Amino acid sequence: MIHPPFAAAAAALLIPLALWFPGPAGAQKPDAPADQRVAFPAGVQQGAMVIGKVAPGSVVEYDGRRLRTTGYGTVVFGVGRDQSGPVHVRVSRPDGSRQLFEIAVTPRDWPVQRVDGVPPKTVDPPPEIAERIRREQARVTAARDRDDDRADFAKPFVWPVQGRISGRFGNQRVYNGKPGSAHSGMDIAAPAGTPVKAPAAGVVTFADPDLYLTGGTILLDHGFGISSNFLHLSRIDVKVGDRIEQGQTIGAVGATGRATGPHLHWGMNWFDVRIDPLLVLERKP
Repeated sequence: MIHPPFAAAAAALLIPLALWFPGPAGAQKPDAPADQRVAFPAGVQQGAMVIGKVAPGSVVEYDGRRLRTTGYGTVVFGVGRDQSGPVHVRVSRPDGSRQLFEIAVTPRDWPVQRVDGVPPKTVDPPPEIAERIRREQARVTAARDRDDDRADFAKPFVWPVQGRISGRFGNQRVYNGKPGSAHSGMDIAAPAGTPVKAPAAGVVTFADPDLYLTGGTILLDHGFGISSNFLHLSRIDVKVGDRIEQGQTIGAVGATGRATGPHLHWGMNWFDVRIDPLLVLERKP
């Protein structure tokens, strides 16, 4: 069953947090001019992409990182699978006033999912393969560290393929009876060769047809640290540096890497924080 709509994130640009915390320079009152208002959701789920609104020119900090802001004051960050709440966002306006926003984090259940029939070498790789995996993952991690000044993330996302959800974000995986890491994205079952469409616009930052664990792999950067990854592809139709528009075909569904059948693994990140693509799809404009 698909999770209920992610109403809190949907209202990120509309609903200001009810709690106003005065900072050292004094916080703005709720009846401040519209261009000085700050709006964040009062609560989010684990795995959420959180979009907020601040006064243009504000300095915004979350989890030790200064957030990039658009010219009209939009900011974005991710709340991880295991994040406990509440989380805090610090906003310093151009006029010197400051606010601390508290956002509740709703915990989710993470069922165990057993995956059998996986190639044994992908579950217990020999040392030389383990080193290859480490090198490949380091390349992917480096590609996720971009902070481009593009707000492609701010528009509604669409499904990259249509199909049954065969693996959900956050589920604890057990491969061939051996516990593995939590599932980092959403699996969508579809026939091999099905075109994979870009769920949102972006720039290709990584493309490799033969990673050991993930097979054909593409990373599409949506700006401000938000990126999508598409794994197990049978075909890659783009190259690093390509500007991609929403709905453009970027590759095809396959079963390359650690896979038991054809499907698309669609993962999303805010830098190194993994977020749930299904929650992003359910966010309303």
